Amino acid sequence: MTRASKAWMRGAGPLAVLKILQEREMYGYELAEALDRRSGGVLTLGHTSLYPLLYNLEAKGLITHRSTRVANGRRRKYYGLTSDGRDWLEENEAEWAELVAAMARLGLST
Repeated sequence: MTRASKAWMRGAGPLAVLKILQEREMYGYELAEALDRRSGGVLTLGHTSLYPLLYNLEAKGLITHRSTRVANGRRRKYYGLTSDGRDWLEENEAEWAELVAAMARLGLST
């Protein structure tokens, strides 16, 4: 499977990130690894794409972060959904399902 193009990631990226964060808080690298692994390498985000996406989602009030010190003394930011983020995810999951169903009706299904 190939990686998703930047244009596709702009649309799918926020939904994918919020869907994974729905399960639990994660720090950036952990989130990037989960996206890559669970999408079979299709939704691979590097640091130059992931962190601006996280900052944007936070600015919109859809996620928040908490900082903590880890064993080596460095600070790590853990990101999690806000209640607005949960609402946004629910609404957009339904829209995504409608889009996938419409594309399937056009013959673009797996």
